[in-house]
Amino acid sequence: MKVRHEQGQLDFDGNARERLIAWIRHRMDEYSITLDALSESIEADKAAIRAVIYRDAFGNSWDGHGDKPDWLKRAIYAGQSIDHFRC
Repeated sequence: MKVRHEQGQLDFDGNARERLIAWIRHRMDEYSITLDALSESIEADKAAIRAVIYRDAFGNSWDGHGDKPDWLKRAIYAGQSIDHFRC
């Protein structure tokens, strides 16, 4: 059984963690993925994450790219200024 924490991390019961690691290593070998390549990919993903520009009191956020999220559309429709949510 796995349990999800508030930060999104998972805890695994028994040997599930070891089985998951073995599965990941097998897939890395199968596709010739090195630890260096994996590390570089993770760093690139972190760098690609855009900064949050708008946030509400409930923790909803938007980076300002793409369509406005529903929570922001509803707030604007209700008369709230978009600048109120700017970080």
